[in-house]
Amino acid sequence: MSEEEKNPIKSYTISQLALRNGKDKEEIWCAYDGFIYDVSKSKLWRDGKHYEHWAGQDLTAELKDAPHTKNVFDKFKIVGRLE
Repeated sequence: MSEEEKNPIKSYTISQLALRNGKDKEEIWCAYDGFIYDVSKSKLWRDGKHYEHWAGQDLTAELKDAPHTKNVFDKFKIVGRLE
């Protein structure tokens, strides 16, 4: 049995993701390239805001303007898949 079969990744809608903005719910999540990451422990995402970016959103299109690569998400836990 694969790891994904043992612990399937739950799918969330964009509306469910929007609630994980650090204000409506305690969790601070962001999506990138179809996956949802928990960024709650990052000091850079306190209060659900990171520079001009807000948690609870799909940041895929915005990454091209960021001063870092997609590898920044490697340090965060995947908590779901964006539907």
